[in-house]
Amino acid sequence: MNRNGIAIVLTAGIAALACVVPASAQITAERLLEAADEPENWLTYSGGYDSLRHTTLSGITPENVADLRLEWVYQVRSRAGAAEKFEATPLVVDGVMYTVTPPNDVVALDALTGRVFWIYSHTPSQDARVCCGRVNRGVAIHGQTLFMGTIDARLLAIDARTGRLKWDVQVGDPRLGYALTVAPLVVKDRVVVGPAGGEYGIRGFIVAYDVETGEEAWRFNTVPGPGEPGNETWGGDESWRTGGGSIWVTGSYDPDLDLMYWGVGNPGPDWNGDSRPGDNLYTDSVVALDPDDGSLQWHYQFTPHDEMDYDAVQIPVLADMNWRGEDRRLMLWANRNGLLYVLDRATGEFLHGSPFVEVNWMDGFDENGRPNQVLAPSEGGTLIMPNNQGATNWYSPSYSPETGLFYIPSWVDTFSVYTKRPVEYVEGQQFVGAFPTMAMPALGTRPTNVRLPEEGYGAIQAVDPETGAIEWMFPMTDVTDSGVLSTATNLVFAGGREGYFYGLDARDGTMLWRQSLGGQIAAGPMSYAVNGRQYVAIAAGAGLFVFALPE
Repeated sequence: MNRNGIAIVLTAGIAALACVVPASAQITAERLLEAADEPENWLTYSGGYDSLRHTTLSGITPENVADLRLEWVYQVRSRAGAAEKFEATPLVVDGVMYTVTPPNDVVALDALTGRVFWIYSHTPSQDARVCCGRVNRGVAIHGQTLFMGTIDARLLAIDARTGRLKWDVQVGDPRLGYALTVAPLVVKDRVVVGPAGGEYGIRGFIVAYDVETGEEAWRFNTVPGPGEPGNETWGGDESWRTGGGSIWVTGSYDPDLDLMYWGVGNPGPDWNGDSRPGDNLYTDSVVALDPDDGSLQWHYQFTPHDEMDYDAVQIPVLADMNWRGEDRRLMLWANRNGLLYVLDRATGEFLHGSPFVEVNWMDGFDENGRPNQVLAPSEGGTLIMPNNQGATNWYSPSYSPETGLFYIPSWVDTFSVYTKRPVEYVEGQQFVGAFPTMAMPALGTRPTNVRLPEEGYGAIQAVDPETGAIEWMFPMTDVTDSGVLSTATNLVFAGGREGYFYGLDARDGTMLWRQSLGGQIAAGPMSYAVNGRQYVAIAAGAGLFVFALPE
């Protein structure tokens, strides 16, 4: 191994240097394209390129979900509490599960029993610095190679059979705040990632590497420099150099249009935009890129000149729907700024926007879909809804073709007071401004027995994407950092900071099943099958929990 990693397998309590997982077919580009044809596997972060986070497995139904029982648990040790939340969604490939435990250990498990095949452990550089936790959201796979980003901004290629390192490239300088927490996306023969670090004044980008060699294929700057389209939206004294625009949630891909889509983070500094006049493209935007060369095909900016930290780092959900009498290729987007969007994913045309929580920072859109902003941070303090963490965040929503509903993990009725203060850039230090005050803790948990309902709460909301109407809401006592999984049998699985994992009726939100997992849920549920038996998996606290019906 290299200086930072080692592959081990635990067998009868003894650490050995090699172990081979059971033989399986390679994950070709064709298998990734046709992931929906093998629902027993979970081949990408969101289950497929369309990022519906929806399974067509039908073993678990509203009639029998109450019988779900725990099959196995994989327990890990976290040394830093909330700073090392277990945020990864595992992959399952032909009976083998691959996940990442915080911050950067890849684990291969028997998806049937939880037995460990091997562990690849990466020791991050002491230069690593992350704003919001030493976390990782998962791996990608191509052929028999896994890809993991690290919090010290490296991209690793690991043999899926043995856990041995194949190649290792440095993506950014961790001393400047560059880090990789995103689960990579593999399209064709490229593996694509982007760096976190917007709170440190990085200049963001999306970059593609050859899956076999690790050689860089192309790079798209999410904060354009001189001579690049969009640089004119960065006023001030070369504000683009520290403009943020980070990437920390996996994009989506439409193979028919041959376009990939990524959400881009906030501009820097976060809460005072005086030094960066202009719209600050392509922050708080979705960008549609050509996967062959990284060229920009279109973009849409959700929050121009953002001073509320309303990153657009959410999952682009690609749904084919009949939109007001016409079959269209759509993109559904639940944004941190509190608004639900529907875009034409071929062109970026704005089709619909409406609040899914209480919003007071804007009061409508112009004909091109630009929000009319009416509130902003001020020296005296401005109360703005939703709060700094947003109405939703990086946690995955789900769209069900069966119900036609879009399921959004939501923070409802939250607010922050934003106070504008001067801030200067210092290399390697946070470049944000005055942190907003708010009743809701940004990270981790806090006792909720003294929290007032008007201070906000978490919920799973089912929204009709055509009208924006909320069809049902499942409220929680605390907020939620959980993703959502929907099923073809009209179930929705999700959790929250309270540690409960729920099975809900996707049609009306009725709670049909609940389990207490003893720790915060800050990951996306997924489902797979082995030998025809369906399983549902979720990370919570410091464990990975797998459920199934009795045999």
